[in-house]
Amino acid sequence: MTEEGVASAGSCRGNNMALSSAGHDEAEWEPPSEAELKVIQARRERQDKISKLMSEYLLKGYRMLGECCDECGTILLQDKQKKLYCVTCQELNSDVDKDNPALNAQAALSQVRERQLATNTDEMVSRPEHCEGAALGLRSSAPDPALPASTAAPNALLARNTLAAAEETILQKIGWASQHLQETTSVERSIQLCSLIRSCTDALKGIRELPQ
Repeated sequence: MTEEGVASAGSCRGNNMALSSAGHDEAEWEPPSEAELKVIQARRERQDKISKLMSEYLLKGYRMLGECCDECGTILLQDKQKKLYCVTCQELNSDVDKDNPALNAQAALSQVRERQLATNTDEMVSRPEHCEGAALGLRSSAPDPALPASTAAPNALLARNTLAAAEETILQKIGWASQHLQETTSVERSIQLCSLIRSCTDALKGIRELPQ
């Protein structure tokens, strides 16, 4: 065989090896499993729930601090008695976290298997998270029709002042979060700050939609 033939054969073998390697790499990629997708969805719903809870507590007069919980990394709140409060640790985390697909991939896999076995139950039970938006609607209590006008007027003024103070605090926190978002290089911190901004925005919208 001539040198040209050897070179040509080597080139063909190299091309075949490259194509084989490329095909092998493509075959190795697999889309996320149903259990993995369930974990991702559960974590997204969990983060939405945290944002809604924080919005509700801001409207109750809690202050948002520039500190995060040492246990879960959620931004801390502070009540009027200066007591620190973490909505994730206090209201979401519990002894049954091992069964939460947002925190445990094995739990997500088990839930997928259980659903596959229950072939006769195609209808999904509606999740309570879908109703949380209504809870965030910040309904105000209707005034007592028997309340004297002399008492109702000061109460209405107090309510307006309280809402105005809450609105000012929320706007300050949005500015604070925006500034820190520009400065941080941490992806996790950026996600928390974006969640905080969204939570504050939802709370602000709820305040402005209340009847004055």
